[in-house]
Amino acid sequence: MIAATRKRVWWMIVPALVLLVGFLVLPYASIVVMSLRTADTRAVYGEGFTLSHYAQIVTDPFIWGIVGRSLRMGLTVTVVTLLLGYPVAYHLANLRSRWASMLYIFVISPLLVGMVVRTFAWMIILSNNGVINGALKSLGLIERPILLLNTPLGVTIALIHVFLPFVILPLLGNLQAISPDLAAAGRSLGASRLRTFLKVTLPLSLPGIQAGAILVFVLSISAYVTPAMLGGTRGRTMSVLVVQYLVDSFRWPAGAALAIFMSAITLAIIVVYLRLTARAMRRLP
Repeated sequence: MIAATRKRVWWMIVPALVLLVGFLVLPYASIVVMSLRTADTRAVYGEGFTLSHYAQIVTDPFIWGIVGRSLRMGLTVTVVTLLLGYPVAYHLANLRSRWASMLYIFVISPLLVGMVVRTFAWMIILSNNGVINGALKSLGLIERPILLLNTPLGVTIALIHVFLPFVILPLLGNLQAISPDLAAAGRSLGASRLRTFLKVTLPLSLPGIQAGAILVFVLSISAYVTPAMLGGTRGRTMSVLVVQYLVDSFRWPAGAALAIFMSAITLAIIVVYLRLTARAMRRLP
């Protein structure tokens, strides 16, 4: 009886394993193999295997500069979206009004428009004659337009707008799962609203903060359309550089090595972040 039950369980797992292996393991394995192939001017890659592509990446200060820019941009987007998204999620979680559904639609509205359309809109807003510079000029705050387009700042602003819902939605689900009786108990014991929030609500919402931060960081690091259209040469990120290697230069082994290198750095940062946040969550009652 137990053996038959185990067999049924394994058959239920097989579809998920097929999808995982077919769409994650095999593509990553092919990229790793591609990154180890030798370059050949007559073809996409040569016949042998080498580690020279990784050696060039590690010793190239230009690539390290782009890696640093990508990481700074990803961390900035993650922190700003958390600071902006937490109050919105907290308000939605405690809202008991007919307008709650309308506010929820406003939150997810950036996801209802295509990435290219949103990026074109930000190109209009951030240009020298765009909405921001036009408003600042009309108020007399600037004489010359502020350079926002084709800069890391412009890319960061657009990514914050794009990925803000990915912080709000996990936080909203987490905050809605917290029993309101806990905050009421804190208030009944004499704690202020701020102290109750800092001692009860904020610690219990750490899982939502953890999930939203990881999701936004990974998405912002791997974003291509927005940095490619808004970044120019000064806002170039690793994803843009990888595509340039693969598509423009047809340097597939070097491009694959760049992708694996950036994936390893991102994975290391996520592991460290998970360990730090896991320690904080283990201290919760």
